[in-house]
Amino acid sequence: MKEKRADSLPVYIYENRAEMGREAAKLAAARIRQLLQQKESVNIVFAAAPSQNEFLAALLQESVEWNRIRGFHMDEYLGMAPDAPQQFGPFLRERIFSKVDFLEVHYLNGQTDNPEEECARYRALLELYPTDIVCMGIGENTHLAFNDPHVADFSDPHLVKVVDLDDACRQQQVNDGAFASTSDVPSYAFTLTIPALTRASYLFCMVPGKNKAEAVKHTVHDLISEQYPSTILRTHPNAILFLDEDSASAL
Repeated sequence: MKEKRADSLPVYIYENRAEMGREAAKLAAARIRQLLQQKESVNIVFAAAPSQNEFLAALLQESVEWNRIRGFHMDEYLGMAPDAPQQFGPFLRERIFSKVDFLEVHYLNGQTDNPEEECARYRALLELYPTDIVCMGIGENTHLAFNDPHVADFSDPHLVKVVDLDDACRQQQVNDGAFASTSDVPSYAFTLTIPALTRASYLFCMVPGKNKAEAVKHTVHDLISEQYPSTILRTHPNAILFLDEDSASAL
């Protein structure tokens, strides 16, 4: 493992994405266990993306009292068919939420007819159960969750909002194999905002793959601004960025 630092942000670089996922899971599980020594329960927000696959699989192999953990999901397309396989709730259900016995699991409802009401419902949950840990990635356009550069707001007054997805974000969904073309990607989605993510006590950010190399370079080297939303990670006191050799190749 190689280590760098960008302001407050430790950057750990591993040989491949499998090793990255294993090591990130070990550190995340250790933090969960530590928090459970101090609290009755722990609240964790999970990202849904192929970049998280190795991490999620490895985390399930760790010794964790899942029945003391509330799971939340980070973002969701708006208005897709209930059985659409590209939705993020089912992604997390398949890879982690159905695999172990969580205390509770809370999903964003992308089929709602009242997005404002859904934002308020989920905001209330986040306020009732303040986030301890966020397990996340970075988009090809440096977005965090669905906070693309044109909608990212480091001082956002909202915890949850509906956003329109930019072209680069929609292309990433095609690159990830979820959709055949950008025209198939929904235009709108729910997202936790930047403040909702960064107010968590700990951030574990797993970003493997060659297609993330430019985003990683911006994250580490550019000025901290909404132009590159992921640069906000460099201001967090307890964030860690996990890379593989491919995603670190432009550093």
